[in-house]
Amino acid sequence: GVELVESGGGSVQAGGSLRLSCAASGYSYSRYCLGWFRHVLGTVSEGVAAINSDGRTNYADSVKGRFTISWDGAKNTLYLQMNSLKPEDTAMYYCALDGGACPLALEEIAEYNDLGHGTQVTVSS
Repeated sequence: GVELVESGGGSVQAGGSLRLSCAASGYSYSRYCLGWFRHVLGTVSEGVAAINSDGRTNYADSVKGRFTISWDGAKNTLYLQMNSLKPEDTAMYYCALDGGACPLALEEIAEYNDLGHGTQVTVSS
């Protein structure tokens, strides 16, 4: 089956940067979309960024200009470069994968077929 393994989370001060990685294996979609969503206990999950196999991207307004999503097909790895981090970015971050022609709707990322186990990002002020 599909396996998604995130890494790169940690604790940083406000204004700092982190790069999350998500290694994907076991998938066989010819067209697909990948994304990152984040979750804080007691709140609703928030779609952060998505990318599809055509290279189109979509970002939440809260991260535009600060976060960059990218996909390295040769390494089967999804990245999320996070710059200018803010305390409100603190959350568990999950990567997700789904097959087909994805509309890149951010609210759908948490409903993708395949989800990782998450990596914690903590930003202190």
